Amino acid sequence: MESRPADLQIDRAAARLGEIQRAVAAVVVGQDRLVESLLVAMLCRGHVLLEGVPGLAKTLTVRTLAGVIGGSFQRLQFTPDLLPADVTGTQIFDPRTSQFVPHRGPVFANLVLADEINRAPAKVQSALLEAMEERQVTIGDTTHPLPDPFVVLATQNPIEQEGTYPLPEAQLDRFLFKVLVSYPAPEEERRVLEFHLGERFPQPQRLSSVEELAELAAVVREVYLDERIRSYIVALVTASRKPAEVGLGDLVPLLAFGASPRASIALAVGARALALVRGRSYVSPEDVKELAPAVLRHRLVLTYEAEAEGATVEEIVDRILLAVEVP
Repeated sequence: MESRPADLQIDRAAARLGEIQRAVAAVVVGQDRLVESLLVAMLCRGHVLLEGVPGLAKTLTVRTLAGVIGGSFQRLQFTPDLLPADVTGTQIFDPRTSQFVPHRGPVFANLVLADEINRAPAKVQSALLEAMEERQVTIGDTTHPLPDPFVVLATQNPIEQEGTYPLPEAQLDRFLFKVLVSYPAPEEERRVLEFHLGERFPQPQRLSSVEELAELAAVVREVYLDERIRSYIVALVTASRKPAEVGLGDLVPLLAFGASPRASIALAVGARALALVRGRSYVSPEDVKELAPAVLRHRLVLTYEAEAEGATVEEIVDRILLAVEVP
């Protein structure tokens, strides 16, 4: 059977995305799933919340990905004394012209790493999250569009919570995924050790450009998403709001709020991008099931009763995935 033009386009895009992944993996060892998640998010123009202990190469991964795709990179260390202008920019008086001129902040980059975002006060978090939503920043009386693509990777440290400002649920909902960054396997950690003991640390090789990435992102729309898969996505998200309808009545007192419609959108576009990254022209139920924890874990709000019983979001998501019928 002759291939459709869309299939050929998908094959070429998948091959290029594979090259990008391998180039990042040549520098970052042991974080292949993280690299894949970031690439999927970039194809979807979505932002990612990263959670993991220090030292797991989160900054290195984002910086390397920016280098491989030829995009600009900025790292913001969030602290309690940070001001909104330190993120978005401000106006500076120019004595030569006797006028105020805009000075753009570090948010003007293709990939912005917001390190320990929960250590900054609410005003600073809101300034960044507004830029994430609107993809523009107002400095003085002038609105400045942010670069395209513009993706924020925000990190949180799960072990030190003193002096932090937790992100409100409405702001968490703006992140496409919440990805948990895990430790590398022993053999991968050995490779990391050899890299650092060697004379030369591997450097990222530029393989692409932000313009090509925009072309690859356009191919995501060509990935087939069956009506049954669409219904499955809606059923999963609805089950997080009405668990009793899928036989999970015991979860009702544990869930204060379920996921918003943004979760359905994130699952749909994310599953398409994941299928493309893995070289397929269609979305499978496994794609949706695999992405569901990253899409749902930061969108479900547990009750005090759930905390008292020691219930976790991960367990609740797993039970929802088991209860909802797979097409």
